[in-house]
Amino acid sequence: MMDILGGAGEAPANDLIKDVTEETFMAEVVDTSMQVPVIVDFWAPWCGPCKTLGPQLEAAVTKAKGAVKMAKINVDENQRLAQALAQQGLPLQSIPTVVAFFQGRPVDMFQGAVPQSEIEAFVKRIAEAGGGTADGGLGEAVAMAEQFLEDGQAEDAVQVFTAIIGEDDKNAAAYGGLARAHIALEDLDQAEAVLNGAPAEIADAPELEAARAQIELGRQAANAGPVAELRAKVDANPDDHEARFDLAQALHASEDAEAAVTELLELFRRDREWNDGAAKAQLFTIFDALKPNDPVVLNGRRKLSSLIFA
Repeated sequence: MMDILGGAGEAPANDLIKDVTEETFMAEVVDTSMQVPVIVDFWAPWCGPCKTLGPQLEAAVTKAKGAVKMAKINVDENQRLAQALAQQGLPLQSIPTVVAFFQGRPVDMFQGAVPQSEIEAFVKRIAEAGGGTADGGLGEAVAMAEQFLEDGQAEDAVQVFTAIIGEDDKNAAAYGGLARAHIALEDLDQAEAVLNGAPAEIADAPELEAARAQIELGRQAANAGPVAELRAKVDANPDDHEARFDLAQALHASEDAEAAVTELLELFRRDREWNDGAAKAQLFTIFDALKPNDPVVLNGRRKLSSLIFA
């Protein structure tokens, strides 16, 4: 794996650090973060602390030599983008705000000017989350457990994930995998117990968030109605938002995530504020539960962003 202080050759600075706009955000931040973490610096020309933080952050990112990348977003020139991201949960009311994206979603952040040592620790932590450091072979063990899970050998996956946690009690991939293995064994309560027992330092890690989303969807599936009846209700009255939302849940329960996302996007298009934004919240739950590079996630996020910006 890449050493965060050495790496596989030093990347050009202009490739590591870029000015990003509303038009380039999806490509330079979301898509790029599927391969390498992207640290986004939200700043403005009138912001005094931004003038100090920006160069310090650039120096730390450059020092990481390709283990992370950096995007600089001038919130004054990209107000619609900032507003859309705020609607999706990012606290952008004050700047500077620094948000790290990995595999398409935010994974860590801080606000305000902080000491250089904290900036470097932040960049190092994000680089490690993206695989920018050696792990003593535990990554291979995680991959083996994931293969067990994919092959339907959930009990074997449980054993391997448990062993990994015994070696590294802060291994987010192992905790998330162990929870998903219990989900595969249809033991949602045990899966939830695994996540509740994870150390606070990794409680918000993407691997754990994905497992939480799968648990939530699993509980929804137990109460999902018949697809045919719900489809008939929606066809009879396209403005029956409750029926469309229930249809989306039923479609996901029947393992048709793409169709579920389609119905939720249509509901969001018709009334984004219905039931306190339930359509958008459910979309994020589905996106979190799937692999970040799943076509359903990539297409769904793009379409949702288009609707938000419209």
